[in-house]
Amino acid sequence: MAHLLVIESWVGSMSRLLPRALGEGGHRFTFLTRDLHHYLRAAPADGPHPLLAAENILTVDTNDPAVLLPYAERLHAVLGFDGVLSSCDYYLPQVARVARRLGLPGADPEAVAAACRKDLTRRVLAEAGVPGPAYALCEDQEQARAAARVIGYPLVVKPVDLCAGMFVREVVDETELLAAVRALDAFPVNARGQHREPAVLLEELLAGPEVSVETVSAGGAAHVVGITDKSIGGAPAFVETGHMFPAALDPAEAVAAADTALAALAALGLDHVVAHTEIKLTPAGPRVVEVNPRPAGNRITELVRRVTGVDLAAAAVDVALGRRPDLAVRPTGVTSAAIAFLVPEGEQAGLLDGFDGADAVRRDPAVVELALAGAGREVRAATSNNEYLGHVMTADTGGAGARCTAERLLAGLTPRLTAAEPAVEPAIVPVAEPATAPAAEPAAVPA
Repeated sequence: MAHLLVIESWVGSMSRLLPRALGEGGHRFTFLTRDLHHYLRAAPADGPHPLLAAENILTVDTNDPAVLLPYAERLHAVLGFDGVLSSCDYYLPQVARVARRLGLPGADPEAVAAACRKDLTRRVLAEAGVPGPAYALCEDQEQARAAARVIGYPLVVKPVDLCAGMFVREVVDETELLAAVRALDAFPVNARGQHREPAVLLEELLAGPEVSVETVSAGGAAHVVGITDKSIGGAPAFVETGHMFPAALDPAEAVAAADTALAALAALGLDHVVAHTEIKLTPAGPRVVEVNPRPAGNRITELVRRVTGVDLAAAAVDVALGRRPDLAVRPTGVTSAAIAFLVPEGEQAGLLDGFDGADAVRRDPAVVELALAGAGREVRAATSNNEYLGHVMTADTGGAGARCTAERLLAGLTPRLTAAEPAVEPAIVPVAEPATAPAAEPAAVPA
């Protein structure tokens, strides 16, 4: 039985999947956070809080390496850790640094840092000849204006260090470009209290469907577990509205996408990681969107497990312990699994009162998981993956029909909204972190 140090986590599905994988593996874990209330505010309504599985919960400034590294070293001397990991993008570089400091298995800190910064990823991949969009890193509005004229409109504006599609926008002219840059300038600190890099990334708008390649790297060898397809909506934002595993690709497309993802991992020097690499299948061939050195979010890990029997959360634990994960595909009887997210449409706004059609969807035998936000949730136009109101997951045992079924069931759900009462005085609205499912009232239906 191993003892792992877990440094922060998301509060969505991975907050449950990671503790579950640790428990099922017979492991113990100590949880380290700078703000325990961040997790208590997201307490699940349908069971015990996943952090109750922790052997220890300790508080330290996980944002400051000068504080975190010596603290982890002192803890290691007393508690004896066998591995370090996190499911939160904002702390993956810290995890790599801590693992190196403690002499434990882990990815190269410089490689992880480059993967977690979109501009560094672009530079490394371009130097290695891995295909991606034309891009420019801009420090101010004047640089953005000049770069946009070279790249050409429409283009994509991105922060270099945020997640879940936050502040990622398609812009079609200079007016929209400057508005997007100003919006980023007004968001200097992320949801975890970390000061953001003020630079803005401009990218060529890539045409074609998007997929993600799920991989596990250990001991210098990278293994492709499979490819997931993505549905994107919410223009001019890029909101992930659904996924299906495996992606319905012809063999040549699948090989090209997988080879591109592996080339990206090799260029970045990423080993000892479970990775989720997003790829656009353009008419000119696959192009890398981004490389995430952690298991996929948005319940993709669950889709993979239902189809292949491979648990990517458990693989992440094994990799953190320096072990080779068991990636053997096992018959599950499921040929495709899909998830469809309920995203506020258009100018929908107000307070959530409930859902019409929820009982009928819940009774449908095709549903394997249904999660709906609770009454009182603030509803606003979706500008990132943070505004989900719920999801439906389905599994198909006879082909690639899971996506169509999930979308059909989702269409049967209609949110009921009431007008929000105006605040008596200015209110500070907390910024949500990337989440994969509503925090309240999830209902899982066994497969």
